[in-house]
Amino acid sequence: MKKSITLFFLLAIITLASSQSSISERQKATIQKATIQKATIQKDSIKKSRTAMELEEKKIDSLISSLGKFKIYKKAAHASYYADKFNGRRTTSGTKFDNNKYTAAHKKLPFGTKVKVTNEKNGKFVIVEITDRGPFVKSREIDLSKRAFMDIAANKNSGGLQVTIAVMSN
Repeated sequence: MKKSITLFFLLAIITLASSQSSISERQKATIQKATIQKATIQKDSIKKSRTAMELEEKKIDSLISSLGKFKIYKKAAHASYYADKFNGRRTTSGTKFDNNKYTAAHKKLPFGTKVKVTNEKNGKFVIVEITDRGPFVKSREIDLSKRAFMDIAANKNSGGLQVTIAVMSN
């Protein structure tokens, strides 16, 4: 009886040890596979970035087509962005301001209006929703959330841009 129990425990230990070594071999294989994939991605970055850009364009096109048509409201408008101190404060529309969302402030456009703001220098654009009033500076036409501004800005350190504002029409 003692021999059979000892033999059982010996077999259990051997089985456990072999399963642990196979797990570590699997983990090594997974790590090697991930390393190879990472190297392949870096090697084929041009092809990957083109594909990513095509997907991005398709997403943008589908977003625009689902939202509707945009009618130019103003060209050569001056856009700026909200300071971080306004994050978390209430906007004029009653919503809480978040610098990480795609929102904007305009003097006259109704709240909830979807606006396409295009940087005139590089052609990048964002679609934002008007949630606040402002900017209260004569020379500025629209205040964007920081995220929206940084998405279209060529120079991330600049405080203003020349943009074209287009309003969504149903």
